[in-house]
Amino acid sequence: MNDLIAFFDERWAQIATALQEHLTISALAVALGSVVAIPLGIVLVYNRISWINSIVFFIANILQTVPSLALLAILIPLMGIGTKPAVFALLLYAIMPILRNTYDGFHSVDPNVLESARGMGYGTLQRVLSIQLPLSLPYIMSGIRVTTVYIISWATLATLIGAGGLGQLIVSGLGVNKPELIVTGALGAILLALVADVLLGLLEKWLTKRYRSTGRITV
Repeated sequence: MNDLIAFFDERWAQIATALQEHLTISALAVALGSVVAIPLGIVLVYNRISWINSIVFFIANILQTVPSLALLAILIPLMGIGTKPAVFALLLYAIMPILRNTYDGFHSVDPNVLESARGMGYGTLQRVLSIQLPLSLPYIMSGIRVTTVYIISWATLATLIGAGGLGQLIVSGLGVNKPELIVTGALGAILLALVADVLLGLLEKWLTKRYRSTGRITV
């Protein structure tokens, strides 16, 4: 017990820095992935040219299957090392699940509801913001939550290109043969993923409750 206390007393600054870096990289990747994937999913729902949808999903699938280390290695000569290529790589991984869930969520809305809204004079943008987006929220949030957990896990590899994060603790632990550092890095990533999932679940409930009480989601 004394050894454990001494370890945290000695390493707390390093652990805090690694946690902050990991959180920053993961949050940026998920946020940017959402900014790209959600509007793109909505556009694909209204796109009537099926082959364009097929190409977009094919590309998104390809990006999802590229091995993490290979993608990071490809980005080094293009973007250098550090946070920027790490965030960009994770952003590419974030697109597919959010895109797919947004697309499926919009398609899950009852066509009769949309037809009724159209008969009431709702334009396309009004239907998207007041009906389809709120009703698709569980699908979209599910995609974001799953993506966030994966991104936090994959972000441990960001340390290999100088972006830091909790992976730095794991690599340092392997380098100096300190199991405490390895376990701290691994447990930190696990706990961060669990906390993020819980917080996003609470956000989903709050947004759903807000929609039910007002008839639409307002910011």
